[in-house]
Amino acid sequence: MSATDRSLELTRAAAQAAADKLATSITAIDVSDQLAITDTFVIASAESERQVNAIVDAVEEALLPLGAKPQRREGRASGRWVLIDFGDIVLQAFHEEDREFYDLERLWQDCPVIEIELDEPADA
Repeated sequence: MSATDRSLELTRAAAQAAADKLATSITAIDVSDQLAITDTFVIASAESERQVNAIVDAVEEALLPLGAKPQRREGRASGRWVLIDFGDIVLQAFHEEDREFYDLERLWQDCPVIEIELDEPADA
């Protein structure tokens, strides 16, 4: 099984919202064959805790009109690694150092990467 069309729509919207807040190294991974609880991970990096939180806010704002509401949030207080579970997708926004340390792409290397075409950041 692969990610649903809805999951892919949310994944692209989340990735674009993160890019609009100048997230770096945005990656989307189709984990639907490995996990029954979600279809995709969207992983993004930021240079500071403040930027991590701005990315999280932007993604939540972008997905709300698409009918996706956060079911669970983790790590918001520290701003180093914030996870937001939207059901169909999970956003993981990292401070650059923490992303390098945890290296989720290595952990999920057997799952296909989702190609995402991103527009220039809207805030740029």
